[in-house]
Amino acid sequence: MGICKDVETGPPLREAKRGGVRAALFVYAMEGLENMAFVANAVSLVTYFYGYMNFNITKSATTLTNFMGTAFLLTLFGGFISDTYLSRFKTCVLFGCIDVVGYALLTVQAHFSQLRPSPCKTPEQMDQCDAADSGQAALLFTGLYLVAFGTSGVKAGLPALGADQFDENDPEEAPLISTFFNWFLFSLTVGGIFGVTFVVWISSNQGWDLAFGISTLAVLFAVIFVSMGKSVYRHNAPKGSPITRIVQVFVAAIRNWGLPVPEKSQELHEIHDKEVGMEKEILQRTHQFRFLDRAAIVSTASGTPWRMCTVTQVEETKILIRMFPIFLSTIFMNTCLAQLQTFSIQQGTTMDRNILGGFKVPAPSIPVIPLIFMFILIPLYERIFVPLARKVTGIPTGIRHLQRIGIGLVLSAISMAVAGAVESRRKSVAIQHNMVDSLDPLPISVFWLGFQYAIFGAADMFTLVGLLEFFYAESSKGMKSLGTAIAWCSFAFGYFTSTVVVEVVNKVSGGWLASNNLNRDKLNYFYWLLAGLSVVNFGVYLVCASWYRYKKVEVKEELGSSACDK
Repeated sequence: MGICKDVETGPPLREAKRGGVRAALFVYAMEGLENMAFVANAVSLVTYFYGYMNFNITKSATTLTNFMGTAFLLTLFGGFISDTYLSRFKTCVLFGCIDVVGYALLTVQAHFSQLRPSPCKTPEQMDQCDAADSGQAALLFTGLYLVAFGTSGVKAGLPALGADQFDENDPEEAPLISTFFNWFLFSLTVGGIFGVTFVVWISSNQGWDLAFGISTLAVLFAVIFVSMGKSVYRHNAPKGSPITRIVQVFVAAIRNWGLPVPEKSQELHEIHDKEVGMEKEILQRTHQFRFLDRAAIVSTASGTPWRMCTVTQVEETKILIRMFPIFLSTIFMNTCLAQLQTFSIQQGTTMDRNILGGFKVPAPSIPVIPLIFMFILIPLYERIFVPLARKVTGIPTGIRHLQRIGIGLVLSAISMAVAGAVESRRKSVAIQHNMVDSLDPLPISVFWLGFQYAIFGAADMFTLVGLLEFFYAESSKGMKSLGTAIAWCSFAFGYFTSTVVVEVVNKVSGGWLASNNLNRDKLNYFYWLLAGLSVVNFGVYLVCASWYRYKKVEVKEELGSSACDK
């Protein structure tokens, strides 16, 4: 397939024939298949840890949370590799192959009983069960974290690879970047639906070895599909380490601290036209963080980028600093998401899960509810909302990135309030039917959870795509992958802080969530607390968003120099 080469051996394909919707289709295919495997295991691995590896409930939940948080946090490494050493295409293929190896190891362990501890006869005997020995645990965690490492690189490189297929400086193609991210989320959703229904059903009824095997094949085909589009991709050339460039700005600014900052931008160092030799993104000077402008002061002592940087390099650093508060203000929404994923599943296990006469919805499949709502809402948003909003605002994407993120944060707060109301209703049914301490399902349908899930699904649609598009659009050309990786890191910190939030609330409240019986816990109060904190978080976000200044870009070319403001 020529995966390791970005230069074609045959006649070069004209740039006009590269990219576009045709190239993006291969990206959609990889995302759908990879996410099918990832989400299926994200919602059900707790049962594997508990039932097959003899972990207790606490260790099972903690292992899953650490796995999820690590997978999203490692996207920073994947983004760094993609921007610095490899193209986004090579990053997706390399990390996809690592993903396949991880799932293959988990498949082998699930298939051969001698690679797992002896199963417990009954849940009551968990204290007397054989624990996994060091070799069995090592095999489990090796496979698990190879999956985390592999999926992190795919998540960092794949959105940027797809968005690269549309030229942000072309008036006709630029609006299609937003369309790409909407359909990227749609493919992610479709994969998730298949994962939490089909793959979860396989793991519950046919065996974990078969479920892991299906995940292995899904990611393998994902790598094959993204490789098939190599000849039609617009490939990015790595532009060196963005971290090094950022550190150089701070070092140069400190070295030039005693020099006055020029008022005119023309007096600062920049590389123009004939010095470039290729198309280059030139960032215009902004007036925030003016102390960093000292890094671009031209002086006779200057000679290296550690003493004199370009204005573009300085602005690249400013962009990262400006985006950081936006990133921080979205973490709490993902903390709420982590709580919704755990507690809502526990709520669902106490409710009537029978549908269509006799079919019983598996507890790990309950998250299919928000995915179905997203499956419906994304096309409506792209085909109806965006055209209508475009007529009102005149913005090609309908609304700006930060406005889209803000809408998602508002919907997140509303979903937490609704979740509290639904939990109050569930508890009232338990009290009304004298089933507070009963293990039997309550006479209330699990689809009551659909209200909170529907609203949060809409919130996720606005915020996740808004974040990915915002960080991709605002990042410089040399750190697009790292930008999308930062967006995914919001999930990582959300998962890591979720456990802390529960522990703090339990300690301060005197045990709202300390009981093993949801009918006696005060989960509704916890949801309402999250709703209130979400409102406060939205207020912080409004301050950060109003302070943010979008970047201004001009593109310089050696021949036929042209400029366009973004």
